Amino acid sequence: MRKLFTQLSLLTIFLLASCRGRGSVSTTKDIMDLVSPEPDPYQEIRLRMVESQIEARGISDPAVLTAMRTVPRHAFVPDDLIDDAYADSPLPIGYGQTISQPYIVALMTETLKIKPGQKVLEIGTGSGYQAAVLAEMDVDVYTIEIIPELASQAQDMLIRLGYANIHFLTGDGYFGWEEFAPFDRIIVTAAPDHLPQPLANQLAEGGRLVIPIGPVGFIQTLWLFEKLDGKLTATNLGGVRFVPLTGEH
Repeated sequence: MRKLFTQLSLLTIFLLASCRGRGSVSTTKDIMDLVSPEPDPYQEIRLRMVESQIEARGISDPAVLTAMRTVPRHAFVPDDLIDDAYADSPLPIGYGQTISQPYIVALMTETLKIKPGQKVLEIGTGSGYQAAVLAEMDVDVYTIEIIPELASQAQDMLIRLGYANIHFLTGDGYFGWEEFAPFDRIIVTAAPDHLPQPLANQLAEGGRLVIPIGPVGFIQTLWLFEKLDGKLTATNLGGVRFVPLTGEH
């Protein structure tokens, strides 16, 4: 989103310079009336979502809260579900996939303990919402989606919203993205029945990996893996329910 505002600022300067003396546009206010985005009718609903669903459950990282307040979740759900975009639940996005519950997005993001400038791998682009939240935190996001239609839709939306720090790949996320490894942080938004070894291998020293693991159709466990001295330590973060990680693994 910051990238979009920068682009708008540059456009403003260009228009001011080109329109001076023409009599049609003479002030910065006139220019901003032309280039400013329309007011977001969901802003108040989004702020209430963060307060009641996320802060109230203990999420406190300021960067995470700012990202959740900023990203327009309604832009990532099907048109017929826009009125439910900020509900306290996951929503279907087609192809047997879902956009995660807002609290789970915030919880997993906070657990990563992201620092600006880091390289983050996301497995399961889905709607693109989680990638947008990550991108708001001044990191480089590498996101993989196995379903071509979802990958295309998410990429189109994220580009329209002005995110220039997200890299896209259509493929099987089980194998990670070796070309750009290692990654400081890895987040997996679908559940395999075990920790994929390629992802463990691609996690940088001192890195953190958050992933749901468990059988399809049952309660799974959300795990945090940390790599210290080349070894992984695991922390159980509790029960969750995710769609399965698909692929040929």
